[in-house]
Amino acid sequence: MRVRRKQARPAELLEAALDLFIAKGYAATKVEAVAARAGVSKGTLFLYFPSKADLFNAVVRENIGIRFQQWNQEFETFQGSTAEMLRYSYCSWWEHIGSTRASGITKLMLCEASNFPEIAQFYQQEVSEPGHALMRRILQRGMDSGEFRPVDLDHAVYAVISPFLFLTLSQHASLACIPASLTVSPQLYLENQVNMLLHGLLAS
Repeated sequence: MRVRRKQARPAELLEAALDLFIAKGYAATKVEAVAARAGVSKGTLFLYFPSKADLFNAVVRENIGIRFQQWNQEFETFQGSTAEMLRYSYCSWWEHIGSTRASGITKLMLCEASNFPEIAQFYQQEVSEPGHALMRRILQRGMDSGEFRPVDLDHAVYAVISPFLFLTLSQHASLACIPASLTVSPQLYLENQVNMLLHGLLAS
Protein backbone atom coordinates (compact mmCIF):
# COMPACT_ATOMS: atom_id res chain seq x y z
CA MET A 1 0.00 0.00 0.00
CA ARG A 2 2.85 2.37 0.80
CA VAL A 3 4.29 1.87 -2.70
CA ARG A 4 0.92 2.50 -4.33
CA ARG A 5 0.47 5.64 -2.25
CA LYS A 6 3.88 6.96 -3.26
CA GLN A 7 3.13 6.36 -6.94
CA ALA A 8 -0.22 8.10 -6.60
CA ARG A 9 1.21 11.27 -5.06
CA PRO A 10 2.29 13.06 -8.28
CA ALA A 11 -1.13 12.49 -9.85
CA GLU A 12 -2.90 13.68 -6.70
CA LEU A 13 -0.71 16.78 -6.56
CA LEU A 14 -1.43 17.57 -10.21
CA GLU A 15 -5.18 17.16 -9.62
CA ALA A 16 -5.04 19.49 -6.63
CA ALA A 17 -2.88 21.99 -8.49
CA LEU A 18 -5.22 22.02 -11.49
CA ASP A 19 -8.19 22.79 -9.26
CA LEU A 20 -6.42 25.63 -7.45
CA PHE A 21 -4.76 27.17 -10.48
CA ILE A 22 -8.13 27.36 -12.23
CA ALA A 23 -9.97 28.67 -9.17
CA LYS A 24 -7.40 31.19 -7.96
CA GLY A 25 -5.04 31.84 -10.86
CA TYR A 26 -1.31 31.31 -10.98
CA ALA A 27 -0.21 34.22 -8.82
CA ALA A 28 -2.65 33.53 -5.98
CA THR A 29 -2.08 29.78 -5.80
CA LYS A 30 0.25 28.79 -2.98
CA VAL A 31 2.18 25.54 -3.01
CA GLU A 32 1.22 25.04 0.64
CA ALA A 33 -2.45 25.03 -0.39
CA VAL A 34 -1.79 22.54 -3.18
CA ALA A 35 0.03 20.22 -0.79
CA ALA A 36 -2.72 20.50 1.81
CA ARG A 37 -5.41 19.76 -0.77
CA ALA A 38 -3.50 16.66 -1.88
CA GLY A 39 -3.02 15.57 1.73
CA VAL A 40 0.78 15.81 1.79
CA SER A 41 3.38 18.17 3.21
CA LYS A 42 4.97 21.02 1.28
CA GLY A 43 8.26 19.15 1.50
CA THR A 44 6.70 16.14 -0.20
CA LEU A 45 5.41 18.35 -2.99
CA PHE A 46 8.89 19.74 -3.58
CA LEU A 47 10.26 16.19 -3.90
CA TYR A 48 8.24 15.86 -7.09
CA PHE A 49 8.01 19.47 -8.26
CA PRO A 50 10.91 21.72 -7.14
CA SER A 51 9.01 24.97 -7.75
CA LYS A 52 5.54 26.31 -8.42
CA ALA A 53 6.53 26.86 -12.05
CA ASP A 54 7.57 23.21 -12.34
CA LEU A 55 4.23 22.20 -10.85
CA PHE A 56 2.27 24.40 -13.24
CA ASN A 57 4.28 23.17 -16.23
CA ALA A 58 3.49 19.58 -15.27
CA VAL A 59 -0.21 20.45 -15.06
CA VAL A 60 -0.07 21.96 -18.56
CA ARG A 61 1.77 18.99 -20.01
CA GLU A 62 -0.44 16.38 -18.33
CA ASN A 63 -3.76 18.02 -19.24
CA ILE A 64 -3.10 19.55 -22.66
CA GLY A 65 0.41 18.95 -23.99
CA ILE A 66 0.11 15.17 -24.20
CA ARG A 67 -2.88 15.48 -26.53
CA PHE A 68 -0.89 16.75 -29.51
CA GLN A 69 1.16 13.58 -29.91
CA GLN A 70 -2.08 11.60 -29.88
CA TRP A 71 -3.74 13.85 -32.47
CA ASN A 72 -0.74 13.80 -34.78
CA GLN A 73 -0.69 10.01 -34.65
CA GLU A 74 -4.40 9.85 -35.43
CA PHE A 75 -4.00 12.14 -38.43
CA GLU A 76 -1.20 9.95 -39.82
CA THR A 77 -3.79 7.28 -40.58
CA PHE A 78 -6.87 9.48 -41.09
CA GLN A 79 -8.75 8.21 -44.13
CA GLY A 80 -11.42 10.89 -44.56
CA SER A 81 -11.43 14.22 -46.33
CA THR A 82 -9.68 17.25 -44.86
CA ALA A 83 -13.06 18.81 -44.14
CA GLU A 84 -13.88 15.74 -42.07
CA MET A 85 -10.50 15.98 -40.38
CA LEU A 86 -11.18 19.59 -39.44
CA ARG A 87 -14.59 18.68 -38.02
CA TYR A 88 -13.00 15.87 -36.05
CA SER A 89 -10.36 18.20 -34.62
CA TYR A 90 -13.06 20.54 -33.32
CA CYS A 91 -15.03 17.69 -31.74
CA SER A 92 -11.93 16.10 -30.25
CA TRP A 93 -10.70 19.40 -28.78
CA TRP A 94 -14.07 19.92 -27.10
CA GLU A 95 -14.18 16.36 -25.76
CA HIS A 96 -10.65 16.28 -24.36
CA ILE A 97 -9.99 19.91 -23.41
CA GLY A 98 -12.81 22.38 -23.97
CA SER A 99 -15.42 20.57 -21.89
CA THR A 100 -12.96 19.67 -19.13
CA ARG A 101 -11.26 21.60 -16.34
CA ALA A 102 -8.19 21.83 -18.58
CA SER A 103 -9.85 24.66 -20.52
CA GLY A 104 -9.26 26.83 -17.47
CA ILE A 105 -5.51 26.64 -18.08
CA THR A 106 -5.88 28.55 -21.34
CA LYS A 107 -8.01 31.20 -19.65
CA LEU A 108 -5.37 31.52 -16.92
CA MET A 109 -2.64 32.03 -19.53
CA LEU A 110 -4.65 34.69 -21.33
CA CYS A 111 -4.94 36.60 -18.06
CA GLU A 112 -1.52 36.09 -16.48
CA ALA A 113 1.04 35.25 -19.18
CA SER A 114 2.45 38.78 -19.36
CA ASN A 115 3.30 38.69 -15.65
CA PHE A 116 5.01 35.29 -15.75
CA PRO A 117 7.18 34.99 -18.88
CA GLU A 118 8.72 31.70 -17.72
CA ILE A 119 5.44 29.78 -17.70
CA ALA A 120 4.24 31.68 -20.78
CA GLN A 121 7.26 30.43 -22.71
CA PHE A 122 6.59 26.87 -21.57
CA TYR A 123 2.93 27.15 -22.61
CA GLN A 124 4.04 28.40 -26.01
CA GLN A 125 6.32 25.39 -26.46
CA GLU A 126 3.91 22.77 -25.13
CA VAL A 127 0.54 24.07 -26.37
CA SER A 128 0.57 27.04 -28.72
CA GLU A 129 3.32 25.92 -31.10
CA PRO A 130 2.16 22.27 -31.38
CA GLY A 131 -1.43 23.45 -31.78
CA HIS A 132 -0.53 25.87 -34.55
CA ALA A 133 1.61 23.24 -36.27
CA LEU A 134 -1.23 20.74 -36.17
CA MET A 135 -3.73 23.18 -37.67
CA ARG A 136 -1.22 24.25 -40.33
CA ARG A 137 -0.80 20.58 -41.17
CA ILE A 138 -4.55 20.15 -41.63
CA LEU A 139 -4.87 23.25 -43.81
CA GLN A 140 -1.84 22.27 -45.89
CA ARG A 141 -3.32 18.80 -46.44
CA GLY A 142 -6.48 20.40 -47.78
CA MET A 143 -4.57 22.70 -50.11
CA ASP A 144 -2.29 19.91 -51.36
CA SER A 145 -5.29 17.75 -52.23
CA GLY A 146 -7.09 20.63 -53.96
CA GLU A 147 -9.93 20.46 -51.46
CA PHE A 148 -9.08 23.85 -49.98
CA ARG A 149 -8.17 26.95 -51.89
CA PRO A 150 -4.71 28.46 -51.24
CA VAL A 151 -4.56 30.54 -48.05
CA ASP A 152 -1.90 32.30 -46.00
CA LEU A 153 -1.22 29.67 -43.35
CA ASP A 154 0.40 32.07 -40.91
CA HIS A 155 -2.89 33.93 -40.58
CA ALA A 156 -5.47 31.29 -41.51
CA VAL A 157 -4.50 29.16 -38.52
CA TYR A 158 -5.88 31.84 -36.20
CA ALA A 159 -9.26 31.65 -37.93
CA VAL A 160 -9.27 27.93 -37.09
CA ILE A 161 -8.31 28.24 -33.43
CA SER A 162 -10.24 31.40 -32.51
CA PRO A 163 -13.48 29.47 -31.74
CA PHE A 164 -11.53 27.50 -29.15
CA LEU A 165 -10.49 30.70 -27.42
CA PHE A 166 -14.01 32.10 -27.45
CA LEU A 167 -15.46 28.95 -25.93
CA THR A 168 -12.71 28.88 -23.32
CA LEU A 169 -13.50 32.42 -22.25
CA SER A 170 -17.25 31.83 -22.35
CA GLN A 171 -16.79 28.81 -20.07
CA HIS A 172 -14.88 30.75 -17.45
CA ALA A 173 -16.08 34.31 -17.91
CA SER A 174 -19.51 33.85 -19.45
CA LEU A 175 -20.98 37.20 -18.35
CA ALA A 176 -18.19 39.05 -20.12
CA CYS A 177 -18.59 37.11 -23.37
CA ILE A 178 -22.24 36.19 -23.75
CA PRO A 179 -25.43 38.14 -22.91
CA ALA A 180 -27.21 36.75 -19.87
CA SER A 181 -30.31 36.15 -21.99
CA LEU A 182 -28.46 33.85 -24.41
CA THR A 183 -27.55 30.21 -23.84
CA VAL A 184 -24.77 28.98 -26.10
CA SER A 185 -24.48 25.30 -26.92
CA PRO A 186 -20.75 24.59 -27.39
CA GLN A 187 -21.45 21.76 -29.82
CA LEU A 188 -23.77 23.88 -32.00
CA TYR A 189 -21.36 26.80 -31.83
CA LEU A 190 -18.44 24.66 -33.04
CA GLU A 191 -20.60 23.11 -35.77
CA ASN A 192 -21.56 26.57 -37.03
CA GLN A 193 -17.97 27.78 -36.85
CA VAL A 194 -16.55 24.89 -38.82
CA ASN A 195 -19.32 25.21 -41.42
CA MET A 196 -18.57 28.90 -41.92
CA LEU A 197 -14.85 28.19 -42.02
CA LEU A 198 -15.20 25.43 -44.60
CA HIS A 199 -17.33 27.52 -46.91
CA GLY A 200 -14.52 30.03 -46.90
CA LEU A 201 -11.82 27.38 -47.51
CA LEU A 202 -13.35 24.96 -49.97
CA ALA A 203 -12.27 25.35 -53.58
CA SER A 204 -15.00 26.35 -56.01
